[in-house]
This record gives sequence, C-alpha cells and structure tokens, in this order.
Amino acid sequence: MFPIVRLIKDLMKARRMAPLGLTQTHISTHICWPWDLDFWMELNNGRAMTLYDLGRTMLAQRVGLIGALRQNRWGMTVAGSSVRFRQRIRGFERFEMRSRAVAWDDKFIYLEQSMWKQDGTCASHVMLRTALTDDKGIVSPARVLKRIGLEDSKTPQMPDWIDAWRAADALRPWPPMQD
Repeated sequence: MFPIVRLIKDLMKARRMAPLGLTQTHISTHICWPWDLDFWMELNNGRAMTLYDLGRTMLAQRVGLIGALRQNRWGMTVAGSSVRFRQRIRGFERFEMRSRAVAWDDKFIYLEQSMWKQDGTCASHVMLRTALTDDKGIVSPARVLKRIGLEDSKTPQMPDWIDAWRAADALRPWPPMQD
C-alpha cells in the first residue's frame, strides 16, 4: 500500500523548507517502520523504491515543480531505473535519503537518489530516467523549465556512467521477447 500519510507529511515539511536550485541535493530523514520490512526483517526492496518516490516528490516541491504539475495537469513518471542495494536497513533504523537532478536531455530528466545509514555507509543508490507527462505524452524538459521560470538553465554534462547506461538500455529490445 502506498504510504499516503507519509507523502502528505513529507510534502508539508518540504513546503516549509528553503527552495532548491535544479541540481541541488534534497536531504530527508526516514525511519524503517515495521510495515516497511520484508520476511528477512529488513527494508523491502519494493518499499525502498516507494520511499524513493517520496524523496523525489519532496525534491519536486523544493525546486518549484509541484505548482507547475498542478497548473498544467502534468504527471511524473519513471521511464527507467538502475538500482544497487549494498547494505541492509533494519526495522526502526534511521537513515538519510539524498535526492537530486543530475542532468536532462530532450525528453528525460535523470535523477539519482541514495539512502545512507547513520554510520555514513551508503545502503542503496538508484539512478532514474524520469519524465513529466500530459495527455499528449512526454513534456520536454525545456517546456518544464520554461513553466517554472528557468528557461535559461543549461543541463549539466551527463556523467559517463549515466551515458553508458543510456547506451546499454537503447540496445535492449522493446517490446521484450515473448518466448
């Protein structure tokens, strides 16, 4: 079940925080609650991705995107991702999430997010290819930037590791094989 109460709490919290620039990092703190656990008593990987959704929503609030989403009736979507899980997060463990936009191209905005344990160890890291959509399909990042008053913003250079992921993903057959 989607944690709607957490989402509302986090959005209210983000509204009171200082605005961020497009590529600045949003930092949020979280607790791994019992309903976030899997059979092995650690943060469930699916729930981790849901918690990353919350971090992205808070980031969107702080960069001024939520208002544009509402005004234009746009939606946010994930069009691809690559995730690494390296350390367990156990029940009642506190952790920090870092979320930021890395770069964008003509269709997609590339984000990275990570979860950090209190001892400074990175527990997981995800790179996401995201898009905003309307009833006609994908809304270009240029149009989005214009709507939030940042039309003169230039994309940072795409990191090599994201470029390599994009190239590898382009080789992947779509639709997938059915046999």
